[in-house]
Amino acid sequence: MSKGSNGTHPTSTTTTTTIFTETKTVMQLTGHPGRQVFLQPNIYHYMPHLRQHPDSLIPNLILGQGRRGVSIVLGIPTVKRDKQNYLVSTLNSLLYSLNYFQRQDLLIIVFVAEVDSTFVSSIAETIRKNFPKDVQSGLLEVISPSPHYYPDFTALTETFGDSKDRVKWRTKQNLDFSFLMQYAQDRGTYYVQLEDDVVAKAGYFNDLKNFAAQEASKPWLYLEFSHLGFIGKMFRTRDLPTVAEFFLMFHRDKPIDWLLDHILWVKVCSPEKDAKDCNEKKALLKQRYTPSLFQHVGLHSSLPGKLQHLKDKDFGKQTLYQAHNNPAAELSSSLKHYQQHSLHRAYRGEDFFWALTPIQGDYILLNFSQPIHISGYLFRSGNIETSGDKFHNTTVEVLPSNASTRDKQVIGSSTLHKGSDKAFIIIGAFENGVSEGEIEEALQPISALRLVVHSDSDVWALLSEIFIKV
Repeated sequence: MSKGSNGTHPTSTTTTTTIFTETKTVMQLTGHPGRQVFLQPNIYHYMPHLRQHPDSLIPNLILGQGRRGVSIVLGIPTVKRDKQNYLVSTLNSLLYSLNYFQRQDLLIIVFVAEVDSTFVSSIAETIRKNFPKDVQSGLLEVISPSPHYYPDFTALTETFGDSKDRVKWRTKQNLDFSFLMQYAQDRGTYYVQLEDDVVAKAGYFNDLKNFAAQEASKPWLYLEFSHLGFIGKMFRTRDLPTVAEFFLMFHRDKPIDWLLDHILWVKVCSPEKDAKDCNEKKALLKQRYTPSLFQHVGLHSSLPGKLQHLKDKDFGKQTLYQAHNNPAAELSSSLKHYQQHSLHRAYRGEDFFWALTPIQGDYILLNFSQPIHISGYLFRSGNIETSGDKFHNTTVEVLPSNASTRDKQVIGSSTLHKGSDKAFIIIGAFENGVSEGEIEEALQPISALRLVVHSDSDVWALLSEIFIKV
């Protein structure tokens, strides 16, 4: 368990003094000269076993920098699955389309909802290995619960015809979501509940913020960004304590999506009115955004043995590439493209470029017929569906127009990487599949730009965005 710089657990004071802490309120009762102590409702009423372990509600922070003050917090619980694990793909999807400023305004909390320390450590190491910069910056955080957080699931009552396994599964889900919501309540303005087997639509971050701003004056309890279950439900963080306490109060009784609907019923429905009136009033407390921003992709449920063929029909088709109006150039590459996904089509903004496995010395060359002034460039590899096919150990290089005639003649020849093209200057490299930057004035104008692969790859390579800024 990691700790803060002062040796204490890096959890928020606000979080640990609300529903996570037993508090007492002293009230002066009218007509009584003495004072009577009243115990406020709190988590110990709903989970009395926690009294036996005072530290059982201190979240175990595995990775993170304690980021706060963001616009949006994404909560992702993840558990052991018998079959495929989708977490890395989900995180790749969420991070794929974010720009620099969006990465500073977002916090993604992965809650490893297991008490097996080996499994928790393996998930943390997987995230650290795949997303080192996002962990270091504080964008990604990984937490887990105390081993004493969960109650004895064997004592649960079977209801609604569900098996013991399903009752345990849905009860644990209620507790997991409640824990995560309580942990996230003071970290940002809005909280979005996700699952660990989803795909996000490109541009989802701005869509979340803009719709929340558009609906700000309405009395909603939550906004919906997916049609399926609890995926993509957005709450104001100030409402999370109430929502989480409701889930805790009835965590043994019903599934979490039923409980969420019951909150709406309690708030606005009258037993003296009919179902139509109730539904109309509940509709005011939830606003739906279309098209859906998150799609469920996991086939194997976290409930062992259950297959989920759930697809959100409102999600539509993904945009697998970003088109730009690039300057005219003669294009060449040593990479062999797959099917119709050619470099020429990608450069024109008609498709993405998808190439077979790169090897050391492979290149992509943009040769401009006339030297041009390039202010900046952006190359993005992988896309929302094929996030793993990225360029690794690859540099971005330019040939200034003042290079020698001999060097300029070499760029289109088969000796491109035989050491005879020293006039090319490295100006950038791919990091986590993206290379973006500006080109300094001293190098202008530019005669050619190229990407050079410096080591053999284990995967194919895909360019979903090519942007030459002139």
